Amino acid sequence: MRIEEGYVCLNRMRFKAYHGVLEQERIVGNDYILTLRMGYPLRKAVESDQVEDTLNYAEVYDLVKKEMEQPSALLEHVAGRIIDVLERTYSKMTSIDLVLTKRNPPIGGDGEGATVELHCRC
Repeated sequence: MRIEEGYVCLNRMRFKAYHGVLEQERIVGNDYILTLRMGYPLRKAVESDQVEDTLNYAEVYDLVKKEMEQPSALLEHVAGRIIDVLERTYSKMTSIDLVLTKRNPPIGGDGEGATVELHCRC
């Protein structure tokens, strides 16, 4: 079997968090949606059928949740912290694509959210 690359994805995870530049955002909070696409050498997991040979979804979620619980002014800062903790925790990770959306940003208009995307080659 020739597997060139592998990815583990966690799609549209939902969080209530207290990020924002405005004081009101840090009091009332907002709804966030986060999607991760993580490059990882999956060949061994494909062959072994053992969770220790891949990224454990539940562990990744717990790391992300912990970072989302720490208030920040900027989405960019939150996203960067998430990438940092994932890189430090999973040394075999080869890439991370992260999309973080604030569902109801204070922009004075109607829309479906404000999004930050970060792409990292580990």
